[in-house]
Amino acid sequence: MYETNDFKKGLRILFNEEPHIILDFQHVKPGKGGAFIRTKLKNMVTNANLDRTFKSGERFGIPDVMSKEMLFLYKDAGNRYVFMNQTDYDQHTLEEDQVGEAKGYLCENLEVHAVIFNQKIVGIEVPNQVNLVVKKSDPGVKGNSATGRTLKPATMNTGLVINVPLHINEGDTIKVDTRTGKYMGRQ
Repeated sequence: MYETNDFKKGLRILFNEEPHIILDFQHVKPGKGGAFIRTKLKNMVTNANLDRTFKSGERFGIPDVMSKEMLFLYKDAGNRYVFMNQTDYDQHTLEEDQVGEAKGYLCENLEVHAVIFNQKIVGIEVPNQVNLVVKKSDPGVKGNSATGRTLKPATMNTGLVINVPLHINEGDTIKVDTRTGKYMGRQ
């Protein structure tokens, strides 16, 4: 069992009989009354975000969530994502809302971890950094930093838009941090 003082970002708890991830939390100790914790949770089954306040010392179950390594194969015409279990070669199809924010980082043959709850895939976890190809980016012009801006928007081959340095061009392969969505360097 977890208690409220065990809370940290990314912790998975069982709340209302469904697994949730703690996105953010804040311990509050008012001058009068008992301490409480404000949290932002994400339901792993429905992908719904919710704000909840808990009394200090409340207990929560540990969800029976497991992780299985899979390979992202492709995105089909119906905006469904196809993954393959690398041990038994079974293919699993997920809808766009089930993939969530990971969709911007999914490129073919990327190894990911499928999060499974009650024998059903409820989410995808991508590696901390991925290599993406710049599909569209305006050329950087020397001396264009009069505004103090040294970054420009670039669209990746997955549709993700991030800010990159001026020297990055279309066709370049770059490393992107999936936790922050920021440029890390050239590949």
